[in-house]
Amino acid sequence: MIAADAFLDAAKARGFDFYTGVPCSFLTPLINRVIGDRATGYVGAASEGEAVAIAAGAWLAGRGPVVMCQNSGLGNTINPLTSLNWPFRIPALLIVTWRGQPGLKDEPQHELMGRITATLLDTAEVPHRAFPTADKDIGPALDGAVAAMAERKLPFAFIMEKDAVAEVALEQTAPTVRPRGHMLDLRRGGAPVTRIAALERILAVLPEAAAVIATTGKCGRELFTLADRPQHLYQVGSMGGASAMGLGVALNVRRPVVVLDGDGAALMKLGNLATIGAQAPDNLVHVVLDNGVHDSTGGQATVSATVDFAAVAVACGYARAVACDDLAELEQALRTALEAAGPHLVHLRIAPGSLAKLGRPTVTPAEVAHRFREFLQSDQGVLSG
Repeated sequence: MIAADAFLDAAKARGFDFYTGVPCSFLTPLINRVIGDRATGYVGAASEGEAVAIAAGAWLAGRGPVVMCQNSGLGNTINPLTSLNWPFRIPALLIVTWRGQPGLKDEPQHELMGRITATLLDTAEVPHRAFPTADKDIGPALDGAVAAMAERKLPFAFIMEKDAVAEVALEQTAPTVRPRGHMLDLRRGGAPVTRIAALERILAVLPEAAAVIATTGKCGRELFTLADRPQHLYQVGSMGGASAMGLGVALNVRRPVVVLDGDGAALMKLGNLATIGAQAPDNLVHVVLDNGVHDSTGGQATVSATVDFAAVAVACGYARAVACDDLAELEQALRTALEAAGPHLVHLRIAPGSLAKLGRPTVTPAEVAHRFREFLQSDQGVLSG
């Protein structure tokens, strides 16, 4: 058994300075200590997959991220680990608990995952080792993780057994309760615009300092077609993760961060909105381009017709949310969002469909991530501490 500070101090010395995750009783001492240390950032996520995407955003902004979760939530991480971290070559340190460890009595829901935890990590090509339980092993274990991540540019996992860390009392300040945000409905019921027209207007409004994360599918492909810039990240896979990535970025830079989301993606990870609202980054602008369908797979309807994204955002803690349906309203909403403290959500109903001959980005995801990270860390863009 080790003290939480022994691990956290050694991790901090090696550049790990941003923590996110979902609690587990095995993790309680470590999470409690991270929460109590104001010098170490911690973002409590709504899901384990969301935590991986938040960590990816933090890494892009120059931080050393750590994701902590129970192995029962490991399944939730597989999508971003394999379709976000892997193609973009984004490392993160994972601390995964070993509930249901063979030979130890545990709840029945942990039995299967307990048997396959290491196998699942192997299948996802995430190298791993046991979490250190003696002071003398902490440094070598972390050094091994750092070396593996540097070599492969991919995540590395520690598997934590029960009672690995000595108990730590929780020192947690009460959540900040802010006044309810402002919602504005600018819709006039006109014919919906195309996504490409909306993206053109967005690019015309955004300042050069803005970082833009486009959700997977045709949104990123159309953005690339219009303008390929270092400040653009075209997400592939990890559907629903764009807003969580944007949160991870926005918490660690001063520049505007704009997430271009889709209705299907936003619905898939609706919990992201709650985490964004709770963290309240004032530089985040979340744009939902809602065509009511899964455009990349043939136009099957989503359930967005019955969802008021602007109302949901305000209910989740966003400072301001605007519903609109034409380009003039979109521009007005964006200009206001760029001038006032956020987070902001802009919901625009658009027409289904895309460009007839739509290509794909010719830069690889790893190249996109590398240049995006360099852009974020240029001209005083990164927050200290």
